[in-house]
Amino acid sequence: MAASTRFQSSRFSLSPQPKPIFRNPRSNGHGIPFRACASSDPSPPPQALKHRRPADENIREEARRHSSTHNHQGFSARYVPFNADPASTDESYSLDEIVYRSRSGGLLDVQHDMDALKRYDGEYWRSLFDSRVGKTTWPYGSGVWSKKEWVLPEIDSDDIISAFEGNSNLFWAERFGKQFLDMNDLWVKHCGISHTGSFKDLGMTVLVSQVNRLRKMNRPVVGVGCASTGDTSAALSAYCASAGIPSIVFLPANRISLAQLVQPIANGAFVLSIDTDFDGCMQLIREVTSELPIYLANSLNSLRLEGQKTAAIEILQQFDWEVPDWVIVPGGNLGNIYAFYKGFHMCKELGLVDRIPRLVCAQAANANPLYLHYKSGWNEFKSVKANTTFASAIQIGDPVSIDRAVFALQNCNGIVEEATEEELMDAMAQADSTGMFICPHTGVALTALIKLRNSGVIGPTDRTVVVSTAHGLKFTQSKIDYHSKDIPDMACRFANPPVQVKADFGSVMDVLKKYLLSKDSK
Repeated sequence: MAASTRFQSSRFSLSPQPKPIFRNPRSNGHGIPFRACASSDPSPPPQALKHRRPADENIREEARRHSSTHNHQGFSARYVPFNADPASTDESYSLDEIVYRSRSGGLLDVQHDMDALKRYDGEYWRSLFDSRVGKTTWPYGSGVWSKKEWVLPEIDSDDIISAFEGNSNLFWAERFGKQFLDMNDLWVKHCGISHTGSFKDLGMTVLVSQVNRLRKMNRPVVGVGCASTGDTSAALSAYCASAGIPSIVFLPANRISLAQLVQPIANGAFVLSIDTDFDGCMQLIREVTSELPIYLANSLNSLRLEGQKTAAIEILQQFDWEVPDWVIVPGGNLGNIYAFYKGFHMCKELGLVDRIPRLVCAQAANANPLYLHYKSGWNEFKSVKANTTFASAIQIGDPVSIDRAVFALQNCNGIVEEATEEELMDAMAQADSTGMFICPHTGVALTALIKLRNSGVIGPTDRTVVVSTAHGLKFTQSKIDYHSKDIPDMACRFANPPVQVKADFGSVMDVLKKYLLSKDSK
C-alpha cells in the first residue's frame, strides 16, 4: 500500500463546523463503528470556498478575515500536573500562564477537553485532517496546525508562527528491510526533512506561537531561551527570527557539530558556549529563566510535545489510518517518546483508530539511563554521566521527561534498547548504502530494530516505522570519519573510502575492471 500523504477533495471545510455530523452506527472499514453524534441537523458542513483570495491579501490576512466564522468551536486545553486524574480540578493552569512545574515540583501536561472533542466522531476528524493536507490555507498547510484543534485550540491563527513544518516523508525502506532484515514492511519517518533539519520544528512552532500570543497580551516575556545539544537551538532560533522575538541559546562547548552550531548563529540568536555538558546547560537555563523574563523552551515545557505528537497522527494518516505494529524512536531527554504515545492514544480515544502500536525507545549505550531503568524492571531511576556519543542530540544522562517516557512505555507494552557507538555507526552506514542519508540518532533506532528483529521480537511481516529525527547533512563529519576509517577502536566495517588512482588510462581501467568483477561476482 502506498503510504504517501493523500491529496484528495473533501466535503469538509478546513475548520470544525458548529454542528457535528450525524452518522448511523456502521462499520467504517477501519474496524471502528461510527459513533452517532447528537444533532438536529444531519446535513454535512458547507464546502470550503474555492475562489482565489484578493491579490492584495496574503494568506494570514485571509485567515484573519475568516476568523469570525472559523473559530475553535468551544475546544480548550489547560496545564495540569502530569498523569493527574482527568476528573480532578484541584490544580490546573491556563496555557496563557507562564508555568513549567506543578506545585509539587513535578512535570506538567497539556490536557485537552476530550468531551468537547468527542462531540465529533472519528470519521469526522479523519476527514477534516485529510482535507487540509497539501493546502496553503493559513495555518493548515502545516502538518502541526492541520491538527490545530488537538494542539492549541484557543490560539488565534493570526498569532501562529509556522514554516508549514511537518508533512514529512514516510519512506518505504525496501532495500534495507529486504537485504539486512528480511522485512517487507519497513518504513522510515523522515522528521529531519523539515525547516531546520530536525523534528524539533514540530514542537517549536507551537511554543513560539504561544509566546507570540503572550507578548501580544503584554505578558512579561522579553525573549525565549533553551539549553541545547544542537537541534533545539536551531529550531528555536529560526522560529523566533520569523516572529521577531529574541532567542537565547546555551550550548555545551565543543560537543555539537559545526552544522548545528551555525544555525542559531545565522538566525541571529544570542549564543552562549558554556564549558559543561547538556545537563549542566539545562540546569543553568532553568535557574536563569526563574530570574529573568526569558521563556523556557526546553521539553520541560509541555507545549512542545503538543506539536511533536502530530508526527504520530501523521503516520496514521499516511497509512490511510491503519495502525503500524511497531514505532521506534531515538530517546535522549525523552519527551518525544511520550509525544508519540500521546498522539497515538488521542487517535484511539477519539475513535480514529482502534489500537495503538508498540513503542520502542532507542538509546545510545553511552547515555542510557532509561535503558538501565527498563532492564532493572523499572526499579528506582538513576541518572548517569553521559559519555560522548556520535548521537550527540541524545547525549543526556539526566532526562527531564523520564516520568513521561516510563508512563508511555508501560501503557503500550513498550521496549527500550541501546546501541553502542560501533553498532550505531555501522547501522547508519548500512542504511546509507541502500539510498538513505541518515543521522547517527537514526542509526541508534535502526540498531534497536536489528536487535529486536534478530531476537524474533519483531517479525518479518510486522509493519515497523523507524523515526528519523534529524537530517544526515547535519552530521557529515561523523560520516567522513567513518568512511575514512578515522575513528579510534572502530573497525568501520562498511566504510567506502575513495580509491586513489594515477592519472592515466591504464590505471583507471585496472581499478574499474577489478571493481566491476567484484560486483558481478555478487
